[in-house]
Amino acid sequence: MAIRSYLEQSMGMTDAVWERHANPWSGWSRITIPPLFALAIWSRAWIGWMAIIPITLVILWTWWNPRAFPAPKSHDAWMTRGVLGERIWLKRHERPIPVHHAKAAKYLAIISGLGLPPLAWGLWANDIWAVVAGITFISVGKLWFLDRMVWLFQDTSEISKRN
Repeated sequence: MAIRSYLEQSMGMTDAVWERHANPWSGWSRITIPPLFALAIWSRAWIGWMAIIPITLVILWTWWNPRAFPAPKSHDAWMTRGVLGERIWLKRHERPIPVHHAKAAKYLAIISGLGLPPLAWGLWANDIWAVVAGITFISVGKLWFLDRMVWLFQDTSEISKRN
């Protein structure tokens, strides 16, 4: 929990920023970050130490993305519900969530994490297939996780309506 809390704080994720991040444009464009980061690191093969420029730009995009779009007008979009569900999941220590969602999120984090070793190896060794495999695992795991967060958002919204 400490790592996630630290990351959320370092990103400056206030309630207002989370609401803006729930805009589908923010969520979908954020999916570009792993491939852009990999490309920025890979660019060292072409431009050497100048690769620090695209790496810095991706880091800035990672920070700016949740702030770049206005808050959504409704919570009907799949990505909006996924982002709001992720916020609920991140606050699970303050307000417990159903056990089946917590277990699924852990397994999906593992699936996504399985992409890190081949991605790291591929970027170090300039092995495009390892990079593609790593990004695929990370992306599939993240999208599946987001789908689960939609479910969590819907379940907790239903519980709130009943109370």
